[in-house]
Amino acid sequence: MSAEQQNNEEVTIDLRRLFILIKKHFISILIWMIGLGLIAYGVSEYVLVPKYTASTQLLVNRKSADVNQAYANQQADVNAVTTYKDIITSRVILKGASKYLANPVTVVRKATPAKKAVYRTDDDGTRVLVKKAVKAKPAVIKRDGKSYSVSASELSSAVSVTTTTSSQVFSLSATAETPEKAQAIANAVAKEFKKQIPSIMDVNNVTIVAEASKGTKSYPKVKMITAVGVLAGLVVSLLIIIIKDLSDTSVRDDSFMEKELGLINLGEVSSIKMPKDWTFTAASAEKHRSLGTRRRV
Repeated sequence: MSAEQQNNEEVTIDLRRLFILIKKHFISILIWMIGLGLIAYGVSEYVLVPKYTASTQLLVNRKSADVNQAYANQQADVNAVTTYKDIITSRVILKGASKYLANPVTVVRKATPAKKAVYRTDDDGTRVLVKKAVKAKPAVIKRDGKSYSVSASELSSAVSVTTTTSSQVFSLSATAETPEKAQAIANAVAKEFKKQIPSIMDVNNVTIVAEASKGTKSYPKVKMITAVGVLAGLVVSLLIIIIKDLSDTSVRDDSFMEKELGLINLGEVSSIKMPKDWTFTAASAEKHRSLGTRRRV
């Protein structure tokens, strides 16, 4: 027998032995898989702190009546998306967004200071009202939602930007502990970016296409973690069974004794069960020979 044939035979024998072990310990393997799967599910569902992600979309677009100029502007806007990706996560934008999140209000109408009436005196001495007095009016503000204390550095790790090749639209995503907070962060950063980009780039070509809705759960992925737990149960149970089988030094057959232990089989001795009142005679020896079990020596 060649060495290659011998190796193939050993592999076949090992695979057969593995199949026998799996069949023999199928119930314990199943218990390990179900057990670790349930543990993984419980940890991912009830122990790990969930994270939620909300996304908003922004469009970079400059309008132009000239067709040729419009095409040139479109190409310039596509190229600018990469730059905007870096700007939107810069400290100046995130710092402004942090302030807005701490006090999320929008000015609907600015405050109007009080103004005195203006009169004109004619040649005959008559005073004529030129402009009426204006009473002071406070600013009208609208509260946009709940306040959140989030620093600029925290926003930097919570915000990410996704761009698509040759597209003027890019997505801004925010991750937080609650769906509402993720939504607030995404919208705050987008609004602050749209507000400051004209002064930063000297262009006003950013539009918020879709504001972020409430965040959806993005971590942990319960199904994936549970599947990993089930797979880990399978691997662990197989390892335990294989190691236990390899450490078993009991002789299973003649080939194991000769090939693995290097011993020579000299013969087999029968083990005979003797009754208590047994006395050795030729007849009794023949009678009880069939009751014995064979032992290797």
